[in-house]
Amino acid sequence: MTQESATYAPMTPEEDDRLVEAEFQDLLEGYLQSNHRRKVEIIEKAFRFAKKAHEGIRRRSGEPYILHPIAVAKIVSREIGLGSTSICAALLHDVVEDTDYTVEDIEHNFGKKIAVIVAGLTKISGGIFGDRASAQAENFRKLLLTMSEDIRVVLIKMADRLHNMRTLGSMSPNKQYKIAGETLYIYAPLAHRLGLFSIKTELEDLSFKYEHPGAYRQIEEKIRATESNREMVTNDFLIPIREKLDAMGLSYDAKARLKSVYSIWRKMQTKHVPFEEVYDLYAVRIIFDCDDEAQEKSICWNIYSAITDLYRLHPDRTRDWISSPKANGYQALHLTVMGPDGNWVEVQIRSRRMDSIAEKGFAAHWKYKIGGGEEESELNVWLRTIKDILDDPNPNAIDFLDTLKLNLFSSEIVVFTPKGELKTLPNGATVLDMAFELHSEMGTHCIAGKVNHKLVPLSHKLQSGDQVEVLTSQSQTPKAEWLNFLATAKGRTRLRQALRREQQPMIERGRKLLEDYCTANGEELTNERLTKMMGFFHINNRDTFLLKVGSDEIDVKEYKFNYTQPRENKGIISRILRFGGLKKNDTPASSPREDSSQVAPVPDLDTKKPYLLRYGEHEQNFVLCDCCNPIPGDDVMGFLNHDNRVEVHSLTCPRAQALKAAYGPRIVTTMWEEVRHKFLANVRIEGIDRHGILQELIQMISTHLSIDIRSLHIDAEKEVFECRLGVLVRDTAVVTDLCDKIKKIPGVQSATRVS
Repeated sequence: MTQESATYAPMTPEEDDRLVEAEFQDLLEGYLQSNHRRKVEIIEKAFRFAKKAHEGIRRRSGEPYILHPIAVAKIVSREIGLGSTSICAALLHDVVEDTDYTVEDIEHNFGKKIAVIVAGLTKISGGIFGDRASAQAENFRKLLLTMSEDIRVVLIKMADRLHNMRTLGSMSPNKQYKIAGETLYIYAPLAHRLGLFSIKTELEDLSFKYEHPGAYRQIEEKIRATESNREMVTNDFLIPIREKLDAMGLSYDAKARLKSVYSIWRKMQTKHVPFEEVYDLYAVRIIFDCDDEAQEKSICWNIYSAITDLYRLHPDRTRDWISSPKANGYQALHLTVMGPDGNWVEVQIRSRRMDSIAEKGFAAHWKYKIGGGEEESELNVWLRTIKDILDDPNPNAIDFLDTLKLNLFSSEIVVFTPKGELKTLPNGATVLDMAFELHSEMGTHCIAGKVNHKLVPLSHKLQSGDQVEVLTSQSQTPKAEWLNFLATAKGRTRLRQALRREQQPMIERGRKLLEDYCTANGEELTNERLTKMMGFFHINNRDTFLLKVGSDEIDVKEYKFNYTQPRENKGIISRILRFGGLKKNDTPASSPREDSSQVAPVPDLDTKKPYLLRYGEHEQNFVLCDCCNPIPGDDVMGFLNHDNRVEVHSLTCPRAQALKAAYGPRIVTTMWEEVRHKFLANVRIEGIDRHGILQELIQMISTHLSIDIRSLHIDAEKEVFECRLGVLVRDTAVVTDLCDKIKKIPGVQSATRVS
């Protein structure tokens, strides 16, 4: 099959049938080449059953629907490495959801094991998320709870999502945004945590391709343009290493692995550098054959020794994942050395067994290949920490997903209790995280800690190898600000539960005040009314809103029952006033004019046509968001809020990622109309300080480029300066041109736009 099902050409029924049979035979051939027991008969039976069930049904791209289950089964078999039970479940995974067959029918025909997996997949069908926030969080809980019953449910769901991403081209743009955002926010981190690294990388790249098609194409073109030079440098680097390894008598593969398009782009964004300045574009991987698992560690260190004899080692970038494997089962020895071109090169050393686990995932080897799963695995430990989150009754979907991501996408450190007990925590964990890891009561009563026998505050960040003693006091009570320095999902969940117990009386008072205010105005406090009130005050968490009302932080009388104009516009004006230093009576060129008689049309969420963002003298049909400050030319998306107004976010905004994952059906594809107004953009400039550089900078911006400066803040320390600049521009092209010209000023090292 092709990568993009959108390219499917209509065929006759006979041609369709031949294509389906050919794809199924290809699936069988791949299965027969694996090391699983040959159970062709039941796979054939599952295929015939599914083919009949989906007869006459087509995908959006026009192809016969049965090709999708076959493709999912191929991924399950070849890319994850599962056997006949999982292949059958993959072939049948949509039968119960989309046809009249039941789970009982599956059990009667294929046995209990396959039926349980299909039932688990049916529970979480239609993606993780539904239409309402509470339903989304609940569906995701179902997904995670099925992991502890049978991990294969999630692995097949991952294969299903991968194939959907490979064929995303046939969907409408707003569906592409929703599915790509959901994938990047949840599925890719989950694949990472399960050790499915190749699947995680492809999910990230495909999500990026649909979210930022222009940037994706540019990076791909630059990768192709630099390929020959990169191969030459790689060969120069590997030739002496191969000579050493050959002399050691090893059987091995040594190859360079290019970073994914998405990871290159992420590096460009986080480091604020162009493609040409991303020097670690590739890593070298050495995979050796070894029949004796006990010898693997010593061979890894022998190869390490051979490489460091040849090249200079970076002392802070050696990672020993052999002695202490990652929680997802990943094992390898990483080192970074100086290459022949003067750039640092990461080298990954692993055995063939380690490589298999790294590529196909520890989960696939967990219970069904290694001795029936009698020994407790790291995955079981992780599943227990997930259950801590599942027990949290917090109904807010975005909070739930954010908390979950702390567990999904964290690298680990290892610390010790005073008695020498080993604890694994995410990187960035604090003394307070350790307290909650040990016991909820220790967390809520923690006052400080002793790290390596030295007294430290509870916000102190721990390092790998620290010995940590938690100090508590019964007079201590949990504080809301503690959330700012908790890195573990478990800690945040337990702290929120403790805070809710403490805050419950105030929350109840807030509810009573709201009910009384509604009654006094002849209204009833329904869920819909409460949601509208939360939208008016810009609070997306119900308990937080009730608490603020109950503690008199919010005066509920500000809310008018017949209001039409949301408060977001005022936020934009106040932001421009704040950055621009204008007087309140001034009307800045970049501020929208409020006109309560103007009611923007509600966008049609089902159309493929993008929603046109208009910005005129008397009309503005969108709300710019403070979290990312998008301007014309940025890749943006719209979100239909509770007031039926379109909030505009940059696609790179973390808030946008969360909205796409949690509220997918309310995402709107958008397009900028040509505008004549100006928007605020922020630029960060760094360089070597010298006399007169500030004057040159201001003169060039305001005189030569005729750009209005709205704020300028500069800090200089010794010979280095950093400048934060706010300017009014029409679109991103002006900002890009400005940054390019600033970088030509002698002494300036970098100039980049920041949110």
